[in-house]
Amino acid sequence: MKHLLSAADLDRSEAIEILDTAAQMAATQSREIKKLPTLRGRTVVNLFFEDSTRTRISFETAAKRLSADVINFSAKGSSVSKGESLKDTALTLQAMGADAVVIRHQSSGAPHTLAFAGWTTGAVINAGDGTHQHPTQALLDAFTLRRHLVGDGGRADVTGRDLAGLHVAIVGDVLHSRVARSNVQLLQTLGARVTLVAPPTLVPVGVGSWGAAVSYHLDEVLTGGRPDAVMMLRVQRERMSTAGGGFFPSPLEYSRGYGLDARRLAALPDHTIVMHPGPMNRGLEISADAADSPRAVIVEQVSNGVAIRMAVLYLLLAGETTNTKAVGE
Repeated sequence: MKHLLSAADLDRSEAIEILDTAAQMAATQSREIKKLPTLRGRTVVNLFFEDSTRTRISFETAAKRLSADVINFSAKGSSVSKGESLKDTALTLQAMGADAVVIRHQSSGAPHTLAFAGWTTGAVINAGDGTHQHPTQALLDAFTLRRHLVGDGGRADVTGRDLAGLHVAIVGDVLHSRVARSNVQLLQTLGARVTLVAPPTLVPVGVGSWGAAVSYHLDEVLTGGRPDAVMMLRVQRERMSTAGGGFFPSPLEYSRGYGLDARRLAALPDHTIVMHPGPMNRGLEISADAADSPRAVIVEQVSNGVAIRMAVLYLLLAGETTNTKAVGE
């Protein structure tokens, strides 16, 4: 395979290869000249049918740091708004010589269709599809976890290391979260133990097959489970029919039951880090105290996202010429 469509596509060795490559990429970003010539002459298209800030800019930055040419495509203001199909858009990009297409789409499965329908010969990278998958977010989260919690708290070399022995609590709107799905798969592939915490209305049907523990009581997990990391999920109100969509009584009620505030932050073990994929609903799933605390690594996650996406683009597009195994092969 030459695509990255799902966290489930990666086995342990492939995931570690991406993390190790990202570590090398991150090291180059502390230099005065950050650009590498690796993908000079290649074209990367960012094909975004859904609004995005962090992911789109992160992929654009990653491609440019590798010296690739970048084309940014947004559905708004394009022929898509006139009714053009995904197929015709893809054929247009193919005619322009796209070597890789980074796609975000509101429909689950759209990246898979693009990859295997024969509309493009380039690599396809899933940047988020519906409520299905967001594999590079899971990879950057794993990279962040490894830097902080593996190898004497990040002080020792972690090359080749997985996340065995870590306990990660993923809290909030699991039902609508592609980040949660991708993280559960990748974290378990890397040996971590995962607990999902959410109100019953925000737990997906069939979650028992995911292999993660499920709890409806945040305080019990934080104090009794002693997680090494707490990953707060955004409440995706845009995917709910009304302000709460009937999924919880009120924002205040949700915050009281499942929000990370100063009291819950103080109850965590000293080494526990706080994560969030962004953007944050401050005062809902996370308070300002928690978001801005020294143990929060939320801004670092954004920085690590550039290194991870550089690694993915490098392994997919430069693998043939460098004898490096491509992601998913």
